[in-house]
Amino acid sequence: MDQGSIDKELHDAQNFEALDKKIMQIAQASTGARNGALFLWDPEADGLTIAHHVVKGLTVTLPHTVIRRDKPGIALWVYDHNQAYLCPDTRNDPNYTRYLQDVRSIAAVPICYQRRPIGVISVSSSRPDAFHKGDLESLAEIASSAAKFVRRAQLERASIERTGRPYLIKGLSKQWLEVERRIEMASPTNAPVLIHGESGTGKDLVASAIHFNSARSEKPLVTVNCAAIPENMLESILFGHVKGAFTGASFNKIGEFTKADGGTLFLDEVGELPLLLQAKVLRAVEQGEVQALGSNSASEHVDVRLVCATNRDLERMAAEGTFRADLYYRLSVMSMELPPLRSYKEGNLEVLANVFLQQAAQKHNIPPPKISTSALSVLENYQYPGNVRELKNAIEHAVIMAGDEIEAKDLPNRFVMHADSLAESGNAAPNQNLQELREQWLAPLEKRYLSNLLEACEGNVRKAAAIAGINHVTLYRLLKKRGLSVGRQVRDID
Repeated sequence: MDQGSIDKELHDAQNFEALDKKIMQIAQASTGARNGALFLWDPEADGLTIAHHVVKGLTVTLPHTVIRRDKPGIALWVYDHNQAYLCPDTRNDPNYTRYLQDVRSIAAVPICYQRRPIGVISVSSSRPDAFHKGDLESLAEIASSAAKFVRRAQLERASIERTGRPYLIKGLSKQWLEVERRIEMASPTNAPVLIHGESGTGKDLVASAIHFNSARSEKPLVTVNCAAIPENMLESILFGHVKGAFTGASFNKIGEFTKADGGTLFLDEVGELPLLLQAKVLRAVEQGEVQALGSNSASEHVDVRLVCATNRDLERMAAEGTFRADLYYRLSVMSMELPPLRSYKEGNLEVLANVFLQQAAQKHNIPPPKISTSALSVLENYQYPGNVRELKNAIEHAVIMAGDEIEAKDLPNRFVMHADSLAESGNAAPNQNLQELREQWLAPLEKRYLSNLLEACEGNVRKAAAIAGINHVTLYRLLKKRGLSVGRQVRDID
């Protein structure tokens, strides 16, 4: 690709994220790399920040990670020396520092503006000798074209107050691609959003992403967990109260709707809202009117965007009368279904685990260990009822317990016990891995359970999903996986 074409593609990028992504896409296409990173210099942090990072085709965003001179690596060497760098084999390179995963070869060039470096473009491979001098020349051309766009973006970034955006890993599965598309489409609007997913799937991160990618990003993001507040306190928390409104109300309290004025209110576990309170919430959403508990004054007007999350089937609750149908329809103008970790962990779990490893090591100020093959095998064969949250907490536990390398024994006991129970019950052949054994053991049991469940429910998938304690979308996926069709009678698919 010539510089004119590169300039045009970068010029068409509509925002920071799109620009960063486009630079990496062009760099990867020109070198054939699946891994790469765009580093930008942050003078306040006195180090390189990772603006965009691709690992095995997945986009990993870690906005708080800074590479400083106390922990140097090839990217920092390139920045400090303002020179290109070709590493044919990292095992023999004194400047190589592992990040997220081990790689064997690296090519990196500085991004220079007015002859001074402002960032670094780097690509890497798990194979040695994957890059050559021609790749460095291609990267240098890309860096030359990108420099003016990167510098402009740096200046604009500097004028915006830091938002502390959450990390996101993009492209994990087809379901997540749809979630990402909906986040992109919904964020610029003021439409209410309903996020549905099992506990621990990342509903809070999606809510944060919607807020921080909206026009309200500089206004408050206020979070209320409806399941964590006693029912008789929720009205006061959401709408506030005046002094003397009830026994113990010794002062005037501002409600969370008022605190979120101009910004976003995130109601987590919205399915736990008491039925009597739902009418007041509906009025606040539709008319922007809120009134403190016990107040005789006129209603206060607020401008609040509502984002809600639940792991309950609100549609079914609305049909049963346990959740107001009008509120459900209002909240679900835009809906998003978050997939459980077990549906996309194959092929992605190592990347996820290493992201959480890096975060945990940084949080506890300890060197990040590696994950051994045995520990990774245990992680890959676990089913994660607690989803991403459970994986994150397990990795943090292991980072604290481990030395230079995480072994299976460093993981929480339930992980190891699960792997042991599979091995004991499966009568494994010596050449079987845990994944093969798990599938061999689980498939017939799961198929029999699903068949009996659907027959008992006369083919009603929503009813069966409620009994199984999973979302109906997940149940449809399991039925397809186990070769079952739905009807009055459950049959094998020919």
